[in-house]
Amino acid sequence: MADSVTDYMALAFREAEAAGARGEVPVGGVIVDSASGEVLAVAGNETEARFDPTAHAEMLVIRAAAAKVAAPRLAGCDLYVTLEPCAMCASAISLARLRRVIYGAYDPKGGGVDHGARVFSQPTCHHRPEVVGGVNASRAETLLKDFFAARR
Repeated sequence: MADSVTDYMALAFREAEAAGARGEVPVGGVIVDSASGEVLAVAGNETEARFDPTAHAEMLVIRAAAAKVAAPRLAGCDLYVTLEPCAMCASAISLARLRRVIYGAYDPKGGGVDHGARVFSQPTCHHRPEVVGGVNASRAETLLKDFFAARR
């Protein structure tokens, strides 16, 4: 069982690398029960494999963790993800009532937390998790840059 931010982010990076190897944009996520430290779900992007534009790592781990705990809310849980969540994922994070979001690379173009829509800053946002951005950002940025450079 992982027991620190570093360990949980390492799991997220493992999922991101696996996604990249499958031809998906290399983003990985992990949801952890903050009280017990139990990893509830891990996933990497699967938009290409599922032909589903909503199959982002965050959406997949939220669905899997909610199914595991048999509840639509994940109030005592933390999300670790390698890239700043987009507006869609940030909205799902709010709806799931996640306690904390820890992410790697900032995403000035497509992010929805610290960039773009800034979902958690909107007056219509019902739940605002604690957010910690930039964790292992250079590793996440390199993973993404290398992935896209190989496709050009």
